[in-house]
Amino acid sequence: MRYFFHIAYHGARYNGWQKQPGVLNVQGVLETALSRLLKTPVEIIGCGRTDAQVHASQFFFHVDIQEEWDFDLFFRLNKVLPDDIVIFDIIPMQGNPHARFDAIQRSYDYFIHTYKDPFLSGFSSLYPERNLDIDKMRSAVALLPLYTDYHAFCKCPNRIDHTLCYVTSANLFIDPTGDRLRFHISANRFLSKMIRILMGRLLEIGRGEMSVDEFEYHLANKETPKIIIPAYPQGLYLSKVTYPYLDIPTRTTFSALLQNSIETNWQPV
Repeated sequence: MRYFFHIAYHGARYNGWQKQPGVLNVQGVLETALSRLLKTPVEIIGCGRTDAQVHASQFFFHVDIQEEWDFDLFFRLNKVLPDDIVIFDIIPMQGNPHARFDAIQRSYDYFIHTYKDPFLSGFSSLYPERNLDIDKMRSAVALLPLYTDYHAFCKCPNRIDHTLCYVTSANLFIDPTGDRLRFHISANRFLSKMIRILMGRLLEIGRGEMSVDEFEYHLANKETPKIIIPAYPQGLYLSKVTYPYLDIPTRTTFSALLQNSIETNWQPV
């Protein structure tokens, strides 16, 4: 029978989701834990890939398990997994749904703090910027749903079949103190390092190093800049994955530390 596992992980220690020899990765840790508990080799299929040090506050993988277990797998699995990986739900599925190919929308959040804070280190990206032009950054973000080809914001556009991404929403938020930013974007798919590249460009716009017109020129003309500097990985979260048959609310606690208190509300800019 096929099962979907609803999970989350803090990616600081990991070289991304995907299983690779010789490096610590989230997929490998999960497969090892499941194989140990079920006493049979287990291979899992994730809903996507995350880069090294990138987090997921909502992630799904599927696995086919032939014989039903006779113990509390949910409890045992959470017990043996490290503290930076959690299982939220184990969901039996009918037929052969696919965790990766069936997803119709993915959402990401990117968090920035502009002051050095040891309690945000690893959870958010530090950019000690004091005079970012938020209005211009907001204008650039508003352009994203108007375009569908993100060739200019892909690390390796020539290695994939196409660079079309249908962005359904994109927003920039700021906390009441003006010290923390949050970039949120949803689309049917994302390209290699696309969100980190976009965030890097938005910071350039905020500093006055790139104009909004230049940003739109790259979008419209599908022209990849000669120099691409992605934003740091630590601030990026895969935060929502939606299927036609499965739409589970996210666990909002993932950003509690970034909000700093329950009274803090992100304000659209």
